[in-house]
Amino acid sequence: MTHEDEGHYAAKHPPDTNLNPGIAEEVKQNMKDGKISCSAASKIARELKVPPADVGVTIDLLEARINRCQLGLFGYVPEKTIVKPADSVPKELEKTIKDLLVDDRLPCKTSWEIAEKFGIPRMNVSAACETLKIKISVCQLGSFS
Repeated sequence: MTHEDEGHYAAKHPPDTNLNPGIAEEVKQNMKDGKISCSAASKIARELKVPPADVGVTIDLLEARINRCQLGLFGYVPEKTIVKPADSVPKELEKTIKDLLVDDRLPCKTSWEIAEKFGIPRMNVSAACETLKIKISVCQLGSFS
């Protein structure tokens, strides 16, 4: 989605895409100033036992924005992104990241799984990717592909 498309998030979906009322209610309760954090959106998916993508579609249909990406990639003020390259990347972490690339990119969900496996914060995985010049793709909520 380009900057020019900002505020037209529903347009990412077919016109007949239906709003899930249960998810919509939870999203509305967690929104502030037309925004919802990645963490809150992910929590809604866990609590309602729905795929994060379904929550993301609902957020789009409500024309809301997702902010405070848990990987530090977008949604922060004033910098927009807060992830910085890691000083160094342990060899085992580097190997794991590189082994799990899809089309030379690391899927968001995979980065979360790596963080859990290594017992490290999610942002440490994105910092390692910054150092390794690897892009993270396919946001679970649909913010980016």
